[in-house]
Amino acid sequence: MKPLMKAIDQSRKFECRIFVTGMHVLSKHGLTYNEILKEGFKNVFTFINQTEGSDSFTDLVLANTIQGFGHYIRQFPPDLIIVHGDRPEALAGAIVGALNNIVVVHIEGGEISGTVDELIRHSISKLSQVHCVANQKAYKRLVQLGEDPSCIYVTGSPEVDTMLSRRLPSLNTVKKHYGFSFKNYGIFCYHPVTTEIHRSQDNIKTVINALRRTNRNFVVIEPNNDKGSDIIYNALDVLRQDPKFKVFPSLRFEYYITLLKNADTIVGNSSSGVREASVFGVPCINIGTRQNNRINGDSIVNVPENEEDIIEAFKHCHRQHPKTSHFGVGNSTKAFMKMLNDPSFWQKAVQKQFCDINF
Repeated sequence: MKPLMKAIDQSRKFECRIFVTGMHVLSKHGLTYNEILKEGFKNVFTFINQTEGSDSFTDLVLANTIQGFGHYIRQFPPDLIIVHGDRPEALAGAIVGALNNIVVVHIEGGEISGTVDELIRHSISKLSQVHCVANQKAYKRLVQLGEDPSCIYVTGSPEVDTMLSRRLPSLNTVKKHYGFSFKNYGIFCYHPVTTEIHRSQDNIKTVINALRRTNRNFVVIEPNNDKGSDIIYNALDVLRQDPKFKVFPSLRFEYYITLLKNADTIVGNSSSGVREASVFGVPCINIGTRQNNRINGDSIVNVPENEEDIIEAFKHCHRQHPKTSHFGVGNSTKAFMKMLNDPSFWQKAVQKQFCDINF
């Protein structure tokens, strides 16, 4: 979202206010709200919507965020609420907007995937009046959901603007910052699958065993805070003392993009493997069901949580894969600001209507 926030902040017409919550304000996940402050944004409000433990369950996170964001918008009434993706915090933002007659813009709706994320993403779309989607497929899915085609803008994904920019740090700068010197490396990121918690313990052990057997170097990013994350977090302990692995709670986005751009492969079940990695043509070993139905391509090898299958998949990962423009070509910010600067945009009705497809 940063390219969009920057563009809004630099415009004479608009003021950007940022409501920061979720993992960004948790010490376990690196207090990454500091990265927002380092970018020079002024109107930043932080809200702790959970603690590690019992109240990190998604339903309570959603309820807490609705309450906190509801208080915030009454103190600082916005003209527009912009949310992204499929997290419960984004759903909370859309709910508060819908119940307070504030137009909501949803970034990257119309995607499909596995787990509860897809349900949340489509729910946000139904609560939002305006959609900025990554591609024509996402556009068509939103039309299927009954969204007004005139309120759907194909802008591409904002992160692609950053990924294709010339302002990324060098690989040496990134390695020095994070204190490792691997010449060749892969990236490993594995999140909980909330609908398969009963298998999490066995699955993560299987995946870790397979990675260690490859004798490769890996930069490891700890899991998100979905239900079941502690199972994965604790399983990673075996890697923290292994010299072939460097484990981090989080990475700066531009630094991560540089690491990804130069990686041999990305392994796990993060959407980054099937989205960002494909922009660079970096091979991905996508494990399990979390990204079911996402984009497939030559650079992606889909495998179950099976040790031998994962090891075999490395034999099919070659660095020379075609790059994709499926998620945009780096002009998302320009398209987004064109939308905001169009006077007709601000005439859109708050009250939504379901748009039937001609059967």
